[in-house]
This record gives sequence, C-alpha cells and structure tokens, in this order.
Amino acid sequence: MLVLSRKPGERILVGQDIRITVVRISNGGVRLGIEAPDHMDVVREEVKAKENDGDQAAFRSRLPK
Repeated sequence: MLVLSRKPGERILVGQDIRITVVRISNGGVRLGIEAPDHMDVVREEVKAKENDGDQAAFRSRLPK
C-alpha cells in the first residue's frame, strides 16, 4: 500500500483518468473530491459490502456530470 501525505487543495493522480483532491480535513475525517470517467463507478467500500450482502437499499454514488 502506498501511503501519501497531502494538504487541503493538493491532488493525487491515479493513472491518467482519476484525480483525487483533498477538499477538507477536520477532526472527524477527510473530505475527498474524486474526478473519474463517467463509465467508472466510485463507491465507498462499506456500501459495496452491503451491496454484496444483498442489501438492495444500499446507495450507489455516481459522479456528477
């Protein structure tokens, strides 16, 4: 696993198509902005786990256009 330190406003590039921006850091966590192609789903891991367990109410996030 690659571990990186970033400050708000700084970005990480994943390949040529995915850009992750640190939007805000607060006491409770980090807010990330993710830019990716429309054909790629961006899903929180805990949501994917619920989906795999058959929970149809799990919310699947898609990037805004």
